[in-house]
Amino acid sequence: MSAAGHQERLMTVLEGPLLSEKSTLAAEMHNQIVFKVRTDATKAEIRQAVELMFEVKVEGVQVVNCRGKVKRFSQTTGRRNDWKKAYVRLAEGSQIDFLGVE
Repeated sequence: MSAAGHQERLMTVLEGPLLSEKSTLAAEMHNQIVFKVRTDATKAEIRQAVELMFEVKVEGVQVVNCRGKVKRFSQTTGRRNDWKKAYVRLAEGSQIDFLGVE
C-alpha cells in the first residue's frame, strides 16, 4: 500500500469518541480515551491513527469486540451490527480535549 493510501486508511479507522460514564471514569483515573473504531482495524492502526490525528503519544491500546443486540420489531426479529471499541492509554502529560473548552 502506498504512503498516501495508508494515510487515507488511518483517517477512516476512528469513527468517533464514545462518551459514557465508564469512558469518563477511564479518562479521569487511567488517562484513557475510548473510541468507536472500524471492525477490521488493528491495534497498530488505531495507535497510528490517534497519534496522527491528535498529535499525542500513545502508551497502549486495548480492543473490545461488541456484539450487536437482537431486537424485536412486532413479530419480526432483527439484529444490530457488531462493532468494535478501543481503549487508548495516553502517555503522561498528553490529553485530548473534544470540547475545546479552556
